[in-house]
Amino acid sequence: MANRYGKGLLGGAVIIALLALLIQWIGVGTVRQYQDDLLFYLQAHLILVLVSMMAALVVGIPAGIVLSRPNRVHRAERFMQLFNIGNTVPPLAVLAIALGVLGIGSGPAIFALFLASLLPIVRNTYEGLKNVQGSLKEAAVGIGMTPRQVLLRVELPNAVPIIIGGVRVALAINVGTAPLAFLIGANSLGSLIFPGIALNNQPQLLLGAACTALLALILDGVVTLSSRIWLERGLTR
Repeated sequence: MANRYGKGLLGGAVIIALLALLIQWIGVGTVRQYQDDLLFYLQAHLILVLVSMMAALVVGIPAGIVLSRPNRVHRAERFMQLFNIGNTVPPLAVLAIALGVLGIGSGPAIFALFLASLLPIVRNTYEGLKNVQGSLKEAAVGIGMTPRQVLLRVELPNAVPIIIGGVRVALAINVGTAPLAFLIGANSLGSLIFPGIALNNQPQLLLGAACTALLALILDGVVTLSSRIWLERGLTR
C-alpha cells in the first residue's frame, strides 16, 4: 500500500515538474495570453477523447470477448481486419470520409477517433482472454461454474492487465490524433497548433503541441494508476 502511494506521489511530482518546465519553456506571458483559449480547447479536446474512448470501450471489449470464444477463434483474425480500418487508413483520410458522411463538427471527429481507437482494445481483449491458462478455466468448470461465471470471475480478471495495455495504446493514439479534428471544424488543441503553423506563431504552436503531449501523459497515468488500484482491491478480497 505504502509502495503504491509512494509511486503515486512520485508520478504527481514528475507531472508537476514537467508542467513547471513547460511553462518556463513556452513563457509565462504566452500562457497568460492564451489562457482562456487554452482552457476552452483543452475542454473540447477532452470531450472528443473521452466520448470516442467510451464508445471504443463499449464496442471493443464485448467484440474481443465474442471473438475469443472457442467456436469463433478460427474466424477471429478475419473479423479483426474490420476493426483495423481506423489504423490502416491514414487519420486524415478517415476524417475526410467521416466529414463526407456526417458533415463538419464534433460528430465526424468522434467517429474517426472511435475507429482509430478500436483495434488495440479489441486485439488486447481477444489476446488476453485467449491466453488465460486452460487449467484455470478447467478448475472453474470443475467446481460448477457456468460459462458466464467462468468468463466474469476467471477469464476477465486474469486478462485485465493485457486489456489495460490495449486501452493505454488506444488512448495515446486518440489523444495524438484529436488535434487533426480542427481540420474538419471540431474544436481541440489542434485549434492552437494549426493556426500557429499557418501564422508562424511558434509560442502558440508549442503551447498546443506541448499541452497535447502532457495530456497524453496525464491520462495514461490516470488509467495505469486506476487499473493498479482496481487489481489490488480485487486481489485482497
